[in-house]
Amino acid sequence: NEVNMLRLVHFEIPADNTERANEFYSSVFGWDMKQFGDQDYWFANTGDPNTPGINGAIMQRKYPQQPVVNSISVPSVDDYAKKVTEAGGQIVVPKFTVAGAGYLAFFKDLDGNIFGLWQDDTSAK
Repeated sequence: NEVNMLRLVHFEIPADNTERANEFYSSVFGWDMKQFGDQDYWFANTGDPNTPGINGAIMQRKYPQQPVVNSISVPSVDDYAKKVTEAGGQIVVPKFTVAGAGYLAFFKDLDGNIFGLWQDDTSAK
């Protein structure tokens, strides 16, 4: 039962005021913030793509206890959701489509930490 190493590829930071959060992270860390369409969701470019690290986003907080979430790139959300549950984890948000980008689901690990399962697919509708 071989396990492939899969990388963290994206983080999301929930904020009550995304404008204030964008200013904070831009001024302190130099992150370049770009809005996703007309949504209150801002991609954060955190540095040179040729150096170690990941990019992420600042998003409008959806509920009071929403945590910072890291997402892991997987070849299939469906396959890895099954692997997560077989290993004792729990799917907390089932797979959904991010049009033109891919698929995402969220899970809790054995210690209650929440992560995303991200599958790239530019043809996702």
